[in-house]
Amino acid sequence: MSFNLPGKTLTRIASLTSLSVALVMVGVKIWAWLLTGSMALLTSAADGLVDVMASVVTLIGVFYAQRPADKGHRYGHGKSEAVAAFVQALLLGGAGLALGMESSQRLIHPQPLMQHGLGIWVIVGSTLCTGALVAMQTFVVKKTASTAIAADRAHYVTDIAVNMAVLCALVLDSVFGWTRSDAIGALAISCYMIWNARGMAISALRQLLDQELGAEDRQRIRDAALSCQGVRGVHDIRTRNGGDRVFVELHVEVDGQLSVDVGHNIGDAAEAAVRELFPAAEVLAHLEPAGIVDERLDDLVK
Repeated sequence: MSFNLPGKTLTRIASLTSLSVALVMVGVKIWAWLLTGSMALLTSAADGLVDVMASVVTLIGVFYAQRPADKGHRYGHGKSEAVAAFVQALLLGGAGLALGMESSQRLIHPQPLMQHGLGIWVIVGSTLCTGALVAMQTFVVKKTASTAIAADRAHYVTDIAVNMAVLCALVLDSVFGWTRSDAIGALAISCYMIWNARGMAISALRQLLDQELGAEDRQRIRDAALSCQGVRGVHDIRTRNGGDRVFVELHVEVDGQLSVDVGHNIGDAAEAAVRELFPAAEVLAHLEPAGIVDERLDDLVK
């Protein structure tokens, strides 16, 4: 992979690669489950099936997010990545809940497994493939900060933990004859799937509900604007993460006796200074005469 590929190309490659890997892994795990009867393998295969559906959603979200702004979406389509991430969380949480119930039944009524060696080799190979995919997705997230790819990567990080649990269950059943280890492993995987889905949903909802950037970023914005010559004060900073970019609005206070042209130039300088803080940002500065007394958002949110 070229290190000079544009962000859009990188996210598309990552999406297509994850979908391809997920399809292959699901097929192999279902085949191994049919031969071994392992509930833990079935749980892993079901998690992989969720990955397939999630990768499809991610692919759609990534392609849609890259569409330019239009008449109906003047802020762009970046939030579609957060929608894709939230759908992934719902899929993962639902699968974890269903498989947890089935694992509990198998824990009460354990069943012997067959062909342990085949199951072990399938899990080892799956773990190696998944690790390579996670490394590639980590690189893409660092380059693009894609919300959807980050959520997709979380799926595959979960898969590595899932594979380790399956491997332990198969080894314990094969070596020590602990027939309930398979069900315990499957139940642990289900709980982890639900926990991971919770974190993904919270992260996506922060973006969908326009949560403000952190206090540190807001202070950086304030400092950048105040560093511009002619800026007397800054208030009513509003920020949100649009997925593919950050949106910042702020009120910039200047000398009220300045001409419109001079004030406009100061506002442009403040916008440029804030824009330099983020890889992609749209900044809007509203000029006000310094010392004016009016209703402020800062006062209302207190």
